[in-house]
Amino acid sequence: MDGKLRNMASVYITDGDKILLLFRQGGRVVNDVWVGSAGGHFEEFELNDARACAMREMEEELGITEAQITNLSLRYVTLRRTKGEIRQNYYFFAALKDGVDARLKSNEGISRWFPLSEISALEMPYTAKYVIEHYLSIGRGTSAVYAGVADGERLVFTEMPEF
Repeated sequence: MDGKLRNMASVYITDGDKILLLFRQGGRVVNDVWVGSAGGHFEEFELNDARACAMREMEEELGITEAQITNLSLRYVTLRRTKGEIRQNYYFFAALKDGVDARLKSNEGISRWFPLSEISALEMPYTAKYVIEHYLSIGRGTSAVYAGVADGERLVFTEMPEF
């Protein structure tokens, strides 16, 4: 292990009991699976600001701004060692503001709204699948931030209190 890092951020946008997901096509790392509403790799100037990355990706991929969402919150940070690098993912959740057109299209693949009850059956990247599972069973009912470390069999989550 030579210390190579890959930093990525995603934002999951909800609208009531639905969540917007993207069937990513043509990505450098992730292809032909369902991922967050928008997301991608940090730019050099974003290395200390995961939120800036998530907002840039949301505007680039969906054409919406932070003014069109509400309750934006970092909820999960995950670590996974794979392919000679440590992948750090920052997962944000937000709600689409009332009155904003929900017919969102992405330039990265196919965007589609899913009922929350259907998303656990979808093909997703390794850490995203565990984040969504945890979010649906625990995280959705809290405002906590969770850290998840991949151990080869699953993601082990720990609440990250501020102290």
